[in-house]
Amino acid sequence: MAQKLTLISHKLCPYVQRAVIALNEKGVPFERVDIDLANKPDWFLKLSPLGKVPVLVVTGDDGNEVALFESNVICEYIEETQSGAKLHPLDALQRAQHRAWMEFGSTILGELWGLETTGDPAVFESKRQAVAAKFARVEEALGRGPFFAGERFSLVDAVFAPIFRYFDVFDQLIDLSIFADTPKVRAWREELAKRPSVRTAVGPDYPQLLHAFLVRHNAHMLKLAA
Repeated sequence: MAQKLTLISHKLCPYVQRAVIALNEKGVPFERVDIDLANKPDWFLKLSPLGKVPVLVVTGDDGNEVALFESNVICEYIEETQSGAKLHPLDALQRAQHRAWMEFGSTILGELWGLETTGDPAVFESKRQAVAAKFARVEEALGRGPFFAGERFSLVDAVFAPIFRYFDVFDQLIDLSIFADTPKVRAWREELAKRPSVRTAVGPDYPQLLHAFLVRHNAHMLKLAA
């Protein structure tokens, strides 16, 4: 009997999307269970020491369950144990570079959290500039494309695709000018948006859910868009 994989998730979480994209790229069957992070079930809190998603529950041949937490750990496990397309370079140094850029993607998500949740105009502008500066660094790292490392889709792409997805919603509201001076990043974003694994990592209600999230936080972005 093969391992059973169950991904505990939230519909908006970009970290969940990383794991979903990785699983989809490798063609691995899995069950997805969405929870409400505002009302976390007791069974979930027993599985997740941090109380965060994603959590990947791996059920072995013997029926024993192991819960893995932290998105990059989950993605690395998927890469190491599942067949299908390789999502990391074979070269150790290149692989380490990719892991570093995955972490850099996480720092962008940290800035984005402030950008989308703040109601303070000064904080908003500070976060907007911080995100733009980080993508300027990404621009320097990109090659000819179409993906981060060239022709082959990698885990770095899986990390950045959910970041770009935010802007699909933000762009409908306001011109943030984040990518004005980063043509390589713009081309990368467009290429990732076409990828089936990326498109199917969220449900069709994602834009509405993200907009509702902004409303709940009384986001300054919505005030500028009004």
